[in-house]
Amino acid sequence: MNDLRFYPPDSPEAAARIVALALICDGQVQRTELDALEALRAPERLGLTLEAMRGVVHELCADILARAAERGEAACHIELETIEQLLGDVTKPRLRRRVLQLVTAVIGADREVHEGESIVVLTAMEHWGFPPQALIALGEPVVLSNTEPAGPEDEAHSWTR
Repeated sequence: MNDLRFYPPDSPEAAARIVALALICDGQVQRTELDALEALRAPERLGLTLEAMRGVVHELCADILARAAERGEAACHIELETIEQLLGDVTKPRLRRRVLQLVTAVIGADREVHEGESIVVLTAMEHWGFPPQALIALGEPVVLSNTEPAGPEDEAHSWTR
């Protein structure tokens, strides 16, 4: 079976791939989700450039499509074991909090929580040991202690190139 590409544990790419998973898990990437990530300066907070973050999103999509093609499936499915594998690549508590904050921002951006999105966030919370009360309100970005501010403003970026 075609495996997902390797990123070192706790690398910016490993963290970004989980955010990318939240972005694509409902089958479509919405402008509101991209705007939420841009407002939070997601690439910079994960230690990536915008182009590198885009690359991680594209690579995840390519890996998932390759798996589906290898299996002869018309639809792409992301198994729970794959989600857990990706979550296992992020071990540092501070990085986990940052990733969870970005994931919940993506999920809450359109004010709807789709089934795939709920699976990703709930699996992350369980896998990483976050209590249910870590989610302040459904559809709102999670606010966790010790999350650092997004940083100084710089030029706006477009995700849609």
